[in-house]
Amino acid sequence: MSGQDDIALMGHLIRRAGFGAPQEEIETRAAKGYDATVEELLHPEEQPAMDENVFYRYYPGYEGALGPPINQADWVYRMINTKRPLEEKMALFWHQLFATGNSKVDNPPELTRQIQMFREYGLGSFKELLVELAKNPAMIYWLDNNGNHDGAINENWGRELMELFSLGVGNYSEDDIKEASRAFTGWTIEPKIPRNPLGRFYWNFEYKPEDHDDGEKTFLGYTGNLNGEDVIEILADQEATPRFLARHLYNFFVADEAQVPAWNITPPRDPEAIEALVKAYDESDGDIRSMLRVLFKSDFFKGARFEHVKSPAELVVGTVRVAGNYNAPRPGLTALAMECNWQGQELLNPPSVESWHTGSEWIDGGALVRRVNFAAGLLGDTSLPGVRSVVGRIEAKGSLAPADFVSVCLDALGPLEVSESTHSELLAQAQEGGNLSWSTEEERSTSENRVGIMLALIAASRDYQFA
Repeated sequence: MSGQDDIALMGHLIRRAGFGAPQEEIETRAAKGYDATVEELLHPEEQPAMDENVFYRYYPGYEGALGPPINQADWVYRMINTKRPLEEKMALFWHQLFATGNSKVDNPPELTRQIQMFREYGLGSFKELLVELAKNPAMIYWLDNNGNHDGAINENWGRELMELFSLGVGNYSEDDIKEASRAFTGWTIEPKIPRNPLGRFYWNFEYKPEDHDDGEKTFLGYTGNLNGEDVIEILADQEATPRFLARHLYNFFVADEAQVPAWNITPPRDPEAIEALVKAYDESDGDIRSMLRVLFKSDFFKGARFEHVKSPAELVVGTVRVAGNYNAPRPGLTALAMECNWQGQELLNPPSVESWHTGSEWIDGGALVRRVNFAAGLLGDTSLPGVRSVVGRIEAKGSLAPADFVSVCLDALGPLEVSESTHSELLAQAQEGGNLSWSTEEERSTSENRVGIMLALIAASRDYQFA
């Protein structure tokens, strides 16, 4: 049987490498062992994939959607129900890093296809991922590489490839931007089929050799007739690249960092952790899975509990996974996906190529109220299957003193560590009702209601907003 420390550590891993899980799943994984669970998460291909047909039956038109909500609903449904949590978490990571928005692309199914590409390549070679990104029609259109021609270059993709996707500010010159842009001339998309009256159509990558600049180029000190693949090969081997990527991984999986625009003047929160991840990149030739293995097994990860403000997607999906009310497609999924938007994170439509600001910037007055009301409303509803399961587990423990009552509720939602002030408030609430008892129908009804109130209070706490 796993000890409480093992269960708490497993809860931490599942929140960060996935989206959290009910207490029963965490206990089962803890019994399996931490290292074994890390390896299972790192190899999602060994777990069953989502059944596409189930979602199709409820939302048959989502591939031709004119607007993003139905595609957002598809992704949120996947995040809630996947047997491959790290695969979806990495798709969210890459979506945040390689921000591509429907505000310009105006083709939600194509953005859904980009997310699928992140699932397929997100745990492999960073070099290969960048090549696939460069060929991705949504990214090509988002950063105007379809308008990048021999003799008339467009620098948007070349600039962002270095500034936001690989090196970071200060590690390249304006000449490098121009030369990279020349190397990517001819990387475009096939002419688009008219959208009406049938809706959106998938786009396809097309390389046009007649539109490629075959002249000699000098990029980051390398000279030759460079193509896009050559540029990415050079970028992947730059000293700044693993350092930039490591800092992104640390910010997303470990603890909140400064915002990306400040990284060239603000040192990493934990330089030793960054060095460990850089070493993993170098020793594995840029393998993301190897970097994550080092990260999840490190002391800096294990010790960084509740130091990361949940993004809206993490908060919504994690809460629903515990509540257990969307274990199959049903009406309301679109509104659930829109909840992320109302909390400040519209999936498939980040505000700019710079993406969302993270950490404490997820929370302002309006967003915080929305987050609190959502989480408390769901976890306080004792009619929902996941909450009923929590009630059943607590009832099985019999009569509980107020302190024990608080403790088991915190365990059911994490296990969650809270501040002394939060714990005092929860304990005061529990003491008002005395011991939790289940001997009679009246006591059972009262106790069930008290559990719902306690779970709602915990979900409304500042502490629940952190992972």
